Amino acid sequence: MQAYEFINNLIPPLKPNDKAKMALSWMEEIRTNVLPVVDKGIFKGFVTDDLIYTKNSPELKISKFDLISPACFVYLDKHIYDVIKVASEFDINMVAVVDRGNQYLGVITMEDAIGAFADSLSIQSHGAVLVLSMFMTDYSLFEIARIIESENAKILSSFISSDPLDDSKIKLTLKLDKSELRHIKATLERFGYKIIDHYQEETAISEDQERIDNLMRFLNI
Repeated sequence: MQAYEFINNLIPPLKPNDKAKMALSWMEEIRTNVLPVVDKGIFKGFVTDDLIYTKNSPELKISKFDLISPACFVYLDKHIYDVIKVASEFDINMVAVVDRGNQYLGVITMEDAIGAFADSLSIQSHGAVLVLSMFMTDYSLFEIARIIESENAKILSSFISSDPLDDSKIKLTLKLDKSELRHIKATLERFGYKIIDHYQEETAISEDQERIDNLMRFLNI
């Protein structure tokens, strides 16, 4: 799940001497509003269609634009989680990838990153999602897994986040391999765990919509 594995080779980098009209042409062709700019192998930042339209000069060279997010990059061996984190920090849907010598290797789009993230968390696997709230001192995935396995179910993946309603607690999101949660919920509650949300699979949902819905539910967005 390292960054270099998800580089999108269909997105070309612009050079400082390229003209704005070429950038817009490429953006239209590959259906994006942002492109990376690279000078002699070094990532310099991104140019957007908004920047170009503001200047309103199609013959203007890219070097004349104030590029955005020059620090929006990750090293090639960083995890896909880091790619999503950097994209979120810079509020952009593309992240550059460089090697340890800072040589530009390519970019990763957020569509590709989210797809990889979803796969890594078993989002597409059949099963339900449970969300528990607890103090960090009470967190033991081994113990929780033992309880869930006593109901003939297994944890496919887990995700910890802060509880926005209580800073002293965490939220533990679990993807299970079972769709029926009634007995699992009852057993967890019997052992003192507080379940604050759950999501069970529904029928008659398209595969694409199911993929998106499951990811958003898993991340509790």
